[in-house]
Amino acid sequence: MAALGTIRKRGVILICIISFGLFAFIAEEAFRSCDSAKNNERQQIGEVYGEKISVQDFQKLVDEYTEVIKMQQGQENLPEEQMNQVKDMVWNTYVQNQIIAKEASKLGLTVTDAELQDILKTGTSPMLQQTPFVNQQTGRFDASSLQKFLADYKAQKANPSANPQMMEQYTKIFNYWSFIEKTLRQQTLAQKYQALLAHCFLSNPVEAKMAFKEENEESQIQLAAFPYSDVQDDKVKVEESDLKAKYDEMKARFKQPVESRDIKFIDVLVEASKTDRAALNKEFAEYHTQLAAAADPAELVRKSASTVAYLGIPVSKEAWPSDIASAIDSMAVGATSAVKVNASDNTLNIVKLMSKQQLPDSIQYRVIQVAAASQAEAKTKADSIHSALAAGADFEALAKKYGQTGEKAWMTTKQYEYAQTMDKDNKAFINTLNTASVNAYNELQLGQGYVILQVCDRKAMVTKYVAAVIKKEIQFSNDTYRTAYNKFSSYVSANPKSEDLLKNATKSGYRVQNLNDMTTATHYVASIHSTRDALKWIFESKEDEVSPMYECGDNNHLLVVVLDKIHRIGYRDLSDPQVKEMVKAEVIKDKKAELIMAKVAGVKSIAAAKAKGAKIATVNQITFAAPTFISATGASEPAVSGAVSATKKGAFVANAVKGNAGVYLFQVTGKTNRPVKFDEKAYEQKCRQKAMQYAGNFMNELYMKAHVVDNRYLFF
Repeated sequence: MAALGTIRKRGVILICIISFGLFAFIAEEAFRSCDSAKNNERQQIGEVYGEKISVQDFQKLVDEYTEVIKMQQGQENLPEEQMNQVKDMVWNTYVQNQIIAKEASKLGLTVTDAELQDILKTGTSPMLQQTPFVNQQTGRFDASSLQKFLADYKAQKANPSANPQMMEQYTKIFNYWSFIEKTLRQQTLAQKYQALLAHCFLSNPVEAKMAFKEENEESQIQLAAFPYSDVQDDKVKVEESDLKAKYDEMKARFKQPVESRDIKFIDVLVEASKTDRAALNKEFAEYHTQLAAAADPAELVRKSASTVAYLGIPVSKEAWPSDIASAIDSMAVGATSAVKVNASDNTLNIVKLMSKQQLPDSIQYRVIQVAAASQAEAKTKADSIHSALAAGADFEALAKKYGQTGEKAWMTTKQYEYAQTMDKDNKAFINTLNTASVNAYNELQLGQGYVILQVCDRKAMVTKYVAAVIKKEIQFSNDTYRTAYNKFSSYVSANPKSEDLLKNATKSGYRVQNLNDMTTATHYVASIHSTRDALKWIFESKEDEVSPMYECGDNNHLLVVVLDKIHRIGYRDLSDPQVKEMVKAEVIKDKKAELIMAKVAGVKSIAAAKAKGAKIATVNQITFAAPTFISATGASEPAVSGAVSATKKGAFVANAVKGNAGVYLFQVTGKTNRPVKFDEKAYEQKCRQKAMQYAGNFMNELYMKAHVVDNRYLFF
């Protein structure tokens, strides 16, 4: 009872403790929920119509398209710049497909399997020409070849003893085709939607006749031009009210569809010192001596860490960097060039031309791969196949006996000449393709197995080269980098405020640069590689903040950023310097036009206009359909074309014409019609096409309504 009394006495305190405990528990769960939501959000690369796409799903699309590019170009790896283009292409395609799919679904538009089959049977789609299923004789897509491949792929996939290397090739081609098929469906859906939109635009015989007249009635005039540049700016007074009125008139131009940011930054490029260059020159002098004496330069090129690999097989000139390609073209076989500096890529270079031959660029071949439990058994089996073929056996029949197709395939130089490495087996295979006689059977040992190879055809003989290249960047030493780092780091530390950092830069030997209107679609800060951390900082910071110092680029840049201005989605206002400058230029132009038009009021002849200071010229072939180019002002003037079209032959223009670069008066001296026959149906079609061009911005309008969010900068 005493305990119960104590509890009762302290009831309020206990209630508070229990309440606090419950609140802490609920808050903890809420924080966990928020953290989980934030983590999920951090994994979203973007969204369209509120539908999010995760970084994992986007990466799958990027990987898929990357493999397609590799197959099309015959490359193993894509450089960073090209990978950025791939990511942009994948993102833009994804957004467009999501938008079209949303709009098509409202209208009930789909692409059926039957429609896709019709596209394949017709075979005219440009995408189908990019597939391996093009008939080499007709140059057309062959649907039966595709069906045969799909059947073979299915059989190979179901065969547990299928050759792994061949299965890998089958899978690559199948994945490539899957991408083509998916893209065909998406493109067809987009074409259906666009076609439906196109039928909303009609034309008629009256419009067609007017369009014909506008294009083919030509006028000749005597022109009197009064350029705005002849009026001094100090003759024009611009008031704030003028700017405000003009801004309201032009406001639609300043719509900001996505958020952007302006930055100021200091970029320090670390370069090799004189001491660094002297050491590298000494190193290259030794390379030159060794390369000139080397019979097989492979090991020397490898040890030198040259950026150009030595494959030891003939390749075309296009496979080399441009400076190397221009050098080998004029070199004698066996010669070694002097050490040369290439300023464009900041490298030192030596080239030794090993050989120069005329060889086929494209080779058609077929193979039978021979594997067995031992090398001796494989050799026996290969000899047997070779003998059977020499005696007249059918190649494809023999190939099928060993679980292969024996089909003919083409190899081009581009499929291997960009490789970074080349093992002994691949080198032997390619050299045999290049040099073997057409239709002869060749038996090659590759690893523990053998290959029976037949070259079936050779096309496009080109010059191919074997060259050893030592190309190395002129790099700075660790001491040079350390000196630059310490100096810049001290400067940034001593100027923590943005105004001080920017104000004191010049006297400390640094240059402040500007970069405006950066969006989240940007890959690099100021085209400097490895600046993703700086990009993330830019889009997560507040105006006037100073970033940390970043080590970036190819380990040769030091960067600090000041976030100068954030431009939110919506309309930029008149306080924006860029907006104000544009508006002011238009106001000045308007006021100069007013002054000139007041000056020429009452002028009714070219002579009177000349007396007022006009520049006189004859202008021919003026049509309503095209803007008139005025050489006196250096501008295209649509208003002049319209005014001339509305003025009769022999008449002087009723009112001065205000143009983009001046005020104009003119007299029409002639009107003629081009000798073209009017085709009503053709011009009706032309009018429809023109209307479609005007409506061509429909995707931009849909994009605005899709509320697209692009967070790629967080991941790439």
